Amino acid sequence: MMITRHIAVLFVVCWISALCAGITPAPAADGIGTVARDAAVRTAVISAFKPEWTDLLAALKNRQDRIINGTDYATGEIEGKPVVLFLSGISMINAAMTTQFVLDHFSVNRIVFSGISGGLNPDLSIGDVVVPAQWSEYLEAVFARDSGSGYVLPHYVKHPQDNNFGMIFPQPVEIARAPEDPEPRNWFAVDPELIALARTVADGVKLNDCTADGKCLGRRPRVTIGGNGVSGQAFVDNGAFRDYARKTFGANVVDMESAAVAHVAYVNKIPFIAFRSLSDLAGGDAGENQIEAFKGLASANSASVVRAFIKALP
Repeated sequence: MMITRHIAVLFVVCWISALCAGITPAPAADGIGTVARDAAVRTAVISAFKPEWTDLLAALKNRQDRIINGTDYATGEIEGKPVVLFLSGISMINAAMTTQFVLDHFSVNRIVFSGISGGLNPDLSIGDVVVPAQWSEYLEAVFARDSGSGYVLPHYVKHPQDNNFGMIFPQPVEIARAPEDPEPRNWFAVDPELIALARTVADGVKLNDCTADGKCLGRRPRVTIGGNGVSGQAFVDNGAFRDYARKTFGANVVDMESAAVAHVAYVNKIPFIAFRSLSDLAGGDAGENQIEAFKGLASANSASVVRAFIKALP
């Protein structure tokens, strides 16, 4: 009984000490005891996999690492601004999960994604950096029954649409809004103030047009601000689907994470923006997909624009 009382007293003392230090205790990743919540207000900077964060990690000063549920969250400063930098993991669920973790354990005032993507707009080229104004989840869909004379949606589908790709009929995402009915949403808007800030730095960034091993592009890459982006759980390397996604969604780029992060940011009311550099043309290449050749160049170009953006933050 005496040991139990001592443990209880020690727990209360530690809790009060954390509060006095300006740190709010948060649940531990393993659900046992407590861990300190990082109280410093930071910009969350996300990439999906290692090639995308190499240049950003090299720019991180005063680095400190904290692992939560297997994800390494590195805090420090980029361009003099406080950040928490981490890899979401590839694809939608990983991106949503790790983004919610960072909001639960850190004091985040904005979310910035830096990474690569497939190009859908024929006017864009590999190495270009694209900053869409809104994102949609193109694989939130009904896979319809083939009746023999066409595809037929179930009668209970609330949002029947004819913008299908074969059996795939895109649908809005339904967001919980208890006690009201779920909110159907097709698009997640990027924060307008962050888009405006991105426009102020876009022209001042010099982008790479050659890889480290001397493979060069046909023209100097450029930054495009605005338009649409789409995300889903598929790596797209199909010309027919590329044309469909461009026509149906008016999208410039396709990736596997941004819309999921935008979704989490929207629900948590956190400003969000994504910078995506084209590593390939999502099936529009004349030959084989070029992601392996240009993912390093594209990642570095995105990181260059993101660093300029972070430097310009208030």
